[in-house]
Amino acid sequence: MHPYLAEFIGTLILVLLGNGVVANVVLPQTKGNNSGWMVICFGWGMAVFVAVWCVGPYSGAHINPAVTLALATAGKFSWAKTGGYIAAQMLGAIVGATLVYLIYRDHYAIGDDRGAKLATFSTAPAIRRTSSNLISEFFGTAVLAIAILLAVDPTVSFETNAANLPSLTIGLGTIGALPVGLLVCAIGLSLGGTTGYAINPARDLGPRIAHAILPIPSKGDSDWGYAWIPVVGPIAGAMTVAYAYTLLDI
Repeated sequence: MHPYLAEFIGTLILVLLGNGVVANVVLPQTKGNNSGWMVICFGWGMAVFVAVWCVGPYSGAHINPAVTLALATAGKFSWAKTGGYIAAQMLGAIVGATLVYLIYRDHYAIGDDRGAKLATFSTAPAIRRTSSNLISEFFGTAVLAIAILLAVDPTVSFETNAANLPSLTIGLGTIGALPVGLLVCAIGLSLGGTTGYAINPARDLGPRIAHAILPIPSKGDSDWGYAWIPVVGPIAGAMTVAYAYTLLDI
């Protein structure tokens, strides 16, 4: 599988399952309605697990522009491929969010809570304050990035080309993807209560674009005034950690 296609599919799966669990919790008359934050965090963790397990051997399963930029900053990924990876991630996120809408269409139709509908696509702060929201996204993604960088096996190349793609394995097969999912679950449970922990620009911006385009009944606006925070915060957090990683020569 071409690495760009793998990133598209991986991010599609991530958003389909991750935003899908949010839809199951917050939309009316679903089987999981009002099941709470624990279910959302666990669902997102499992969404990451499944996405990484599916496409890790083909692209490294970045499925997150902040991770791609962090790996490039740390010298573990080619800058020349970052644009293609990020474009594939964004497209995958848009398609994944669209599928969530199609699956839960009847539940969108009967609900009138605009905030809940937007929450199934993108994040929003519990308390809206720019500095605090940026800090939350910065440090949440910093934890994600440093954990990924420290977990990288130095014998495995993240350069995705035909010569070394067969060697890109994830630890002990499928189970090797589980720590990444548990990491995302842990970040959500510990640090996600402030902004909903986007920690991934594609995960937030792609579905927000889908929300703006799709014919969702009584959907309200897409909160574009907030949209830059879950993009800038994660990128800044991931790249800062990656730069520190290179300075410390870990």
